[in-house]
Amino acid sequence: MVTHVQRAEPEKVLVIACGMLAREILAVREIHGLTHLELRCLPADYHYRPDRIAPAMDVAIEKAKAEGYENILVGYADCGTGGQLDRVCEKHSVERLAGPHCFAFYQGLDAFAQTEERDMTAFYMTDFLCRQFNAFFMKPLGLDRHPELAKDFFGNYERVIYLAQTDESDLEDVAKAAASMLGLAYEKRLTGYGDLATALRQATAAKP
Repeated sequence: MVTHVQRAEPEKVLVIACGMLAREILAVREIHGLTHLELRCLPADYHYRPDRIAPAMDVAIEKAKAEGYENILVGYADCGTGGQLDRVCEKHSVERLAGPHCFAFYQGLDAFAQTEERDMTAFYMTDFLCRQFNAFFMKPLGLDRHPELAKDFFGNYERVIYLAQTDESDLEDVAKAAASMLGLAYEKRLTGYGDLATALRQATAAKP
């Protein structure tokens, strides 16, 4: 008699994430076959309005639970919320991505800890920020009209560090051009998806 052992099927997991991570989360889902992962995003520009993240996440989680989602991962690190996002996570008994911000978990928290101090004067860019450089930096800061203001906004920085999730030359061209415009040294670190990929795989792993 042959006994067939059924494998535990992965449960559906909803990731409610920063819009800046959408492309990367979908890429990780595709690479690792995480077909049971679903994604919803809060506006990407909350990156610059961290006071809006926790209240919006509170509402988003309540809505998802009302729709029947039981497994929810918050696709943010602390991201400047000063612990407010952690309180929302505790309220709803859900977890978030570890670390202070996406620049840390892309590099991996251990690697970030080793470079954090000397990176204090670095301006980080990611694939998203390269793709959206005009929309997120040039136009809001008025640098498209008054490039001379760059020194006022970025005078305390010494380097542009491009944390590359992919090795695309057109994105690196944007990062290099940004460094040149800002009068800063340039460095590229090919990080891939770092701890983001690990967190998504763990969150979507089949439960015994």
